Amino acid sequence: MSVATWAFAQIYDAGMRASEEACLQAWRRELLAPLTGSVLEIGAGTGANLDCYGSGVERLVLCEPDPTMRSKLQQRVSALHAKAEVTSHEAQSLPLPNASFDAVVSTLVLCSVPRQDDTLSELRRVLKPGGKLVFLEHVLAVDNPSRMRWQQRLEPLWTRVIPHCHITRDTERAIWEAGFRIERCTRESMRKAIPLARPTIRGIAIKPLAS
Repeated sequence: MSVATWAFAQIYDAGMRASEEACLQAWRRELLAPLTGSVLEIGAGTGANLDCYGSGVERLVLCEPDPTMRSKLQQRVSALHAKAEVTSHEAQSLPLPNASFDAVVSTLVLCSVPRQDDTLSELRRVLKPGGKLVFLEHVLAVDNPSRMRWQQRLEPLWTRVIPHCHITRDTERAIWEAGFRIERCTRESMRKAIPLARPTIRGIAIKPLAS
């Protein structure tokens, strides 16, 4: 683990606090409270989603490969959701059975995986037919050409300052291309965030029944 990655994990919660209070916590609850059955969350971080899940979730598996983040996550699990299973699995290579989850959750994660197509293929694999991919991601500003150009110019610098994070990913398109059917998708600015990271999408995509 690099020094930059360790440092990012240390300051992550403080750095996100203003946006969490301004909008992210409300968006998380909107998406996660209705979920039921078996749920897999990738890139669970320090556990920002934990108190947003409703009582209908019967099994919750939390994947977080970063050891510093995972330590903070485990502490939060002990306090808020003792039955959750914490693992070090990476999203692009999940040692989990096919069609084993009713929902997969990805919040502010698909910007950082090495290859979105590999990760989305893996998420589709572990979902049951008809299962839900629940997503909340910051994305390329496709509806704001000026901001999009700045994102593209500054992407190389951005990924050095914030390890593994990309600001030029068209994640909605990637979800469609991975074979999901997007049931709903809302584009909205993440309030109190750095302008380059403000464009977001959130919603639900479905694994087709025939898959």
